[in-house]
Amino acid sequence: MSLPKMTRLPSVRLLSSIHQHHQMLPPSVTLLTAPRRAVSQGEYRRPGKPKEDRFPWQPINFSFSKGVQGIKKHFTLLKKEFSERWVGPEGKPVLEHMLEQNRVMWEFRGPESLDQWTVSSDHEIGGQSEAYLKLGKNNNTCFLYGTLSSTPPKDGETRYSGYCTMRSKRPQASFDRKKHYDWSSFNTLHLRVRGDGRPWMINIGAETYFSHQKDDIYNYFLYTRGGPYWQDVQIPFSKFFLTNRGRVQDDQHPLWLDKVNSIGFTLGDKADGPFQLEIDFIAVSKDYAHTEEFAYELYKKNPDV
Repeated sequence: MSLPKMTRLPSVRLLSSIHQHHQMLPPSVTLLTAPRRAVSQGEYRRPGKPKEDRFPWQPINFSFSKGVQGIKKHFTLLKKEFSERWVGPEGKPVLEHMLEQNRVMWEFRGPESLDQWTVSSDHEIGGQSEAYLKLGKNNNTCFLYGTLSSTPPKDGETRYSGYCTMRSKRPQASFDRKKHYDWSSFNTLHLRVRGDGRPWMINIGAETYFSHQKDDIYNYFLYTRGGPYWQDVQIPFSKFFLTNRGRVQDDQHPLWLDKVNSIGFTLGDKADGPFQLEIDFIAVSKDYAHTEEFAYELYKKNPDV
């Protein structure tokens, strides 16, 4: 059904006036055009990162062999989950689980142990720092080394730079389901490290209930002595304080030990130069002499009137 003639006249006149105005413009003046829509919805990219004008599915490998390997992997994990439930928590007898005082979470005894970790630095945003991860001389330790540079990239946006970090990958159950470390039976983090005298920041990530808390991380300091001798470090979980994107929060609360996702080590002491950190193992333990619940002040949200 066509519209009445009176309703079409204003639109026709408007289009004709726009066309005449465009013809009257000088050649040096051009009309503004809408920017081309990007392939993905997210237009933001980190400074220094090259622009990738590709479809999201192009970098994915759709090989048949990869799919078969993935199916085998997930069904193996599913079989392991069912078998562990008949034995006890995490495949251990109930009595052993209740009386357990020490548990080694990560130890480096072969190349496959390095696959559980991710190394990054400010090189991803255009910085000059470099970090590498490899096994020690005897293939029994983890050796994190590199060069720290606090020079910011010349992109006009980044003001501060200079960090290197090593972080464990998040555990996953079969078919990429979420899984957490349950450390509720322990109260102390036990490390055996050998550093070069630099201070490191230990980061522990836990599960959160709200989306705006996805950047919440619990931190504490690791002061290495340096030298050829190993250093046994025991840090109570009550000493870890809450931060969000590097800022210490006023509203502090203890770490949820039953839903731990990852642990990491960050170096950012603004001392340019080479660094190295060697780790033998990372464990959790139960110290019965430590009775502190939380080392920092807690605010009472609903005080008594």
